[in-house]
Amino acid sequence: MRKWLLGIASLLVIAAILFFVLAPGMVEKSMNKVQPVALRITPRALALQKTLDVADMHADSLLWKRDLLARSDRGQVDLPRLQAGHYALQVFSSVTKTPKHQNYDANSGDTDNVTTLVMADLQPIRTWRSLLQRSLYHAEKLKRFADRSDGQLRLITTSADLQKLIADRADPRKWATQPHSIATMVPTPPVGAMLSIEGLQDLEGKIDNLDTLYAAGFRMAGLAHFFDNDIAGSMHGVKKGGLTPLGRAVVARMEKLGMVVDVAHSSHQTVAEVIAMARRPIVSSHGGVQATCKVNRNLTDDEIRGIAKTGGVIGIGYWDAAICSNKPEDAAKAIAYVRDLVGIDHVGLGSDFDGAVTTGFDASQVAAVTQALFDRGFSDEDIRKVMGGNVIRVLMTGMVPGQ
Repeated sequence: MRKWLLGIASLLVIAAILFFVLAPGMVEKSMNKVQPVALRITPRALALQKTLDVADMHADSLLWKRDLLARSDRGQVDLPRLQAGHYALQVFSSVTKTPKHQNYDANSGDTDNVTTLVMADLQPIRTWRSLLQRSLYHAEKLKRFADRSDGQLRLITTSADLQKLIADRADPRKWATQPHSIATMVPTPPVGAMLSIEGLQDLEGKIDNLDTLYAAGFRMAGLAHFFDNDIAGSMHGVKKGGLTPLGRAVVARMEKLGMVVDVAHSSHQTVAEVIAMARRPIVSSHGGVQATCKVNRNLTDDEIRGIAKTGGVIGIGYWDAAICSNKPEDAAKAIAYVRDLVGIDHVGLGSDFDGAVTTGFDASQVAAVTQALFDRGFSDEDIRKVMGGNVIRVLMTGMVPGQ
């Protein structure tokens, strides 16, 4: 009997070890997929891509148990792939809670998928029950990646940081003698990394926690994610209301601190109320537009005009619910629509890479979007704005503390 019990115990230990080692990667591989589409990238597009400072406003890579300094066979973003895509800046979002049976129509906040993932990843116990601690852990995680990157991945927390990054990327003397690209062993410009939040449920109802998150390095925040919270209504929530009194105070405090307000996933009422009270540029970090893909999470023409009126920018994604396909040509179609409606200065990239989406390409192949913009007749200068210039301009402005 004793041997039998010891055998059972040994099997359970082995099963547990295999679960904690293998399960997180298997879960991610099933959720962050690249289903390749035909990509045509001409020498002209590649030549321009090598001169770009690509900037993307949204990736959920910190949610997963993966070394972002190593090229992976799963997901859509890591440092080598950012380097291959000629990225200057990737905004990394902190996802702290998602509802079970998540959908675009209506979700309550009564359940949570992320808790299981947190436990399976063996994250610190403080993160098992606290959404605030989950975000703080994501900040620590990104800092550890930056510290291990030999200067190839730089944390961006101020306008001066971003300005220096762009200047250094333009001057090979600042990086050509530094440690080489992890992917190719060729000298490669540094890539910036900025922290954002997907849904301010991680404030846990306390506005003082916004200052805690700011101190940890967060410089952008979406007000709601897939469910209504005590800050704002979600486009995918049950009531889909507007800003709460706490939410209005949070938006004002964000503007004062120098945190960019993100209305992606927010209900139409929330978007309208934020536009009405905004004193600084706001963004919709990732998504699409209803004119080219009629999905409820995408922006109406009035919302596009309102965001542009604040001086902000709309980030266009590459997955089906954003552009009704996973083809770069349809991303370019949405980008062209925003340009034609409000001008070239108000549209950029918001991939939602590693956000449980299926795309036709990963970060290393983002030149496919450049090609699609060429094919639509965009000039080199306008492509430069779309692929990064507009986002960098708005973030540089938004990180300056207000009055």
